Amino acid sequence: MTVTTDILRRTPLHALHVELGAKLVPFAGYEMPVQYPAGVLKEHLHTRAKAGLFDVSHMGQAFLAGDTAALERLTTADVIGLKEGMQRYGLLLTDAGTIKDDFMFSRLAGEADLYLVVNAGTKEGDFEYITEKLGSAITLTSRFDRALLALQGPAASAVLERLSPGISALTFMKVVRTTVAGAPAIISRTGYTGEDGFEISIEGADADRVARALLAEEEVLPIGLGARDSLRLEAGLCLYGHDMDESTDPVEASLVWAIGKRRKLEKGFPSADAIMAKVANGTAKKRVGIKPEGRAPAREGTEIMAGGRIIGRVTSGGFGPSANGPVAMGYVESAFAADGTKIELMVRGQALPATVAPMPFVPHNYKR
Repeated sequence: MTVTTDILRRTPLHALHVELGAKLVPFAGYEMPVQYPAGVLKEHLHTRAKAGLFDVSHMGQAFLAGDTAALERLTTADVIGLKEGMQRYGLLLTDAGTIKDDFMFSRLAGEADLYLVVNAGTKEGDFEYITEKLGSAITLTSRFDRALLALQGPAASAVLERLSPGISALTFMKVVRTTVAGAPAIISRTGYTGEDGFEISIEGADADRVARALLAEEEVLPIGLGARDSLRLEAGLCLYGHDMDESTDPVEASLVWAIGKRRKLEKGFPSADAIMAKVANGTAKKRVGIKPEGRAPAREGTEIMAGGRIIGRVTSGGFGPSANGPVAMGYVESAFAADGTKIELMVRGQALPATVAPMPFVPHNYKR
């Protein structure tokens, strides 16, 4: 009998996670910290109140050289119009116009290449897809050897300023090459929590030293995947593979804002005519926010009911510590997508009342 095992990859901070007492779990092919001894609730609330440090080195980083404008053939984002020192959110589309992944891309000052960050579980496939589709027009160099840290929370700016003087002047969705704790870094003012914060890309060899320097600041706690998920859910931010995938398009996913103004007119992205027709005429289903009544959370897969029939399913759900109650998002038939619509959630065999609600569930605190 042949026994095969999947060997989990480790980030450059694995030994530090162990030292800090993290509970490690498999995630996107990596052994990742889901929580530390403080626990998910405290980690979540600490990030909202002060600053949390996340290891997101499992994400896929790459540099795209050559005809970078060719990327517009695969995304709804305005690549050509991205100014130096700016970062933008993009959707990577299949030929059918559905969402293969979401990603961030940046144009660093004085550099011709684009800097890309894609999701961990799809990174190899994304980079192969981009290379296959764009061919000789571009050269894509993946940098899986780099580490990526996220420092999030209202104290993040003050903390990072001590280790990277001048960084507090950066505003939301701007990016710069600089140093942090003496290490060369690419720092963007963005994140996945709804809070002010930064993502810090560094060489893997520098990761442990930089992380320890950040954790030495009194405002900072290490934060695991558990709190990362509850923070992004409260902020109304999608998780790829759950709240959107290759079965959904940008209109259904309520991500029309990710279609650049010029792109709506010029098109040129996959299934542009069909997508823009849905923008104009509506679509059969829609991603919405959901506020369950009571205290019982509705988890992923929960059936959404109205009029005695299933009208959709929850794609992300749980307890929102800062919202002080359960929160969820999911897809419903568009007739039921308006804020304030009364629905029911089938939780453990019981139909529990809920309401379609606007997102985010807690205010965003980005530095504009």
